[in-house]
Amino acid sequence: MQIGIFSSYADGRDLDRLIADAADAAERGFASYWLSQIVQQAEAMQLIGVVAQQVPDIRFGTSVVPTYPRHPMVMAEQAMTASLLTGGRFTLGIGLSHQVVVEGMWGHSWAKPVRHAREYLDALMPLLRGEVVRAEGEEIVARGQLAIDAPTPPVLFAALGPQMLKLAGERCDGTILWMTGAGTIRDHTVPTINEAAEAAGRPTPEIAAGFPIWVTDDVDTARATAAKTFAIYGQLPSYRAMLDREGLEGPADLAIVGDEATCADRLDELVAAGVTQLAASEFAPDDEGRSRTRAFLASRL
Repeated sequence: MQIGIFSSYADGRDLDRLIADAADAAERGFASYWLSQIVQQAEAMQLIGVVAQQVPDIRFGTSVVPTYPRHPMVMAEQAMTASLLTGGRFTLGIGLSHQVVVEGMWGHSWAKPVRHAREYLDALMPLLRGEVVRAEGEEIVARGQLAIDAPTPPVLFAALGPQMLKLAGERCDGTILWMTGAGTIRDHTVPTINEAAEAAGRPTPEIAAGFPIWVTDDVDTARATAAKTFAIYGQLPSYRAMLDREGLEGPADLAIVGDEATCADRLDELVAAGVTQLAASEFAPDDEGRSRTRAFLASRL
């Protein structure tokens, strides 16, 4: 299992610190550095393009860019530009977002999310390969071809339920997960996406998984912090379903917390479950906690 860092500075408010954090991850030998696309904040692919100019020797990725507000031709243009600016060190992580955002903030219909995803990928994937697209769906229409000379980025589709996992296995290079426990990954995610990929004649998908982590001796404080920091994810239906499937009360129970030995056991569980890449979200609020956590993660490389 490769280990990457899930950036704490994706909002773009402190660009110098973002660059320094990514550089530290690269110098320590981490495989990847991930930026989330936060609603109403800085555009993740643009930030990656800037950071990559100063930080070599690490792969960058998005986790995840929502599809609804970006036409697939625009998404493809942005992704290929990010690939160009990173020298091919870019992975495009995309997802649907959530009904409350799609309808409440963007004004799009959430009536047929699976159809939207299928039609979106019908247009996006050929565009990324440089092919001419003539997609005529009920929700997505795309006609044209890109002229950007850059490596085609791998595409990870954020998929939790069975229909989305099957779609990711059939069309994409894998999935990127959040709020999904090791048991669920082992018994639900991996077999579902792998079976779909095999049936479609595609390579075994990548299973990237984001997890909050804090290496500490003060477990009670860490869990209380996780409960507050990640509270929203226990309320969003798609993540709530994954927590329920795992038998967890909330995000605090999913977070990897404890001393080095305890956290090592949790990482071993992820390896056994089939995770190919961990995106570690270091959520300690102090420099000491972050430093200890990153040192632990680096020791696992």
